[in-house]
Amino acid sequence: MSGTEAFDAEALEAARVFFAHEVRFMMGAVRMEDLPPDDLPEVAFAGRSNVGKSSLINAVTGRLHLARASTAPGRTREVNFFLADEKVRLVDLPGYGFAKVSRGAARQFQNLGRDYLRGRPNLKRAYLLIDARHGLKAVDTEALEALDIAAVSYQIVLTKADKLKGAEVQAVMDKTLSQIARRAAAFPRVIATSAEKGTGIPELRAEILAACGLA
Repeated sequence: MSGTEAFDAEALEAARVFFAHEVRFMMGAVRMEDLPPDDLPEVAFAGRSNVGKSSLINAVTGRLHLARASTAPGRTREVNFFLADEKVRLVDLPGYGFAKVSRGAARQFQNLGRDYLRGRPNLKRAYLLIDARHGLKAVDTEALEALDIAAVSYQIVLTKADKLKGAEVQAVMDKTLSQIARRAAAFPRVIATSAEKGTGIPELRAEILAACGLA
């Protein structure tokens, strides 16, 4: 983790215990009018179609198959909601890039994600997932712009950090922080994670609880 502050052992343990409680798939929505009531805090996960969103959500919740990864990148067309301990919703937004559908259909479900970001008053933070091996790419710029326009607090989460050496991970984190430094809605801390190894997962859990006012 890189930034101005870190979580202590008590906060990390509280977050672990929270996500040890029931977490279940709630629903998938294909239209804004299908969304559940805005009566609980939500955090959303966004990123390129092959960045590992499903694996990260499963790691955060400690479940193997809660969020299902598609074998064909770009197939997720719904905004999927997962309910944690009846208190927080984790929201899986449609991936961008590599969509093996028509351009019109791709725009439709990607626009749903943008509409969600702009119109969800109970959204506490969006997590933009970036492959640590590649860092921020040109294709991610549109997502950054959409988040800035939505004026939603968002945080960069690097995935697949286990594929790099420690010094390489830190270099990507530092570079990413410098790239988002002037973006007003960007949270000034980057988390490097590995769903496979568990790296950064305790910190991400604590971030979620803090963002939702439950820490």
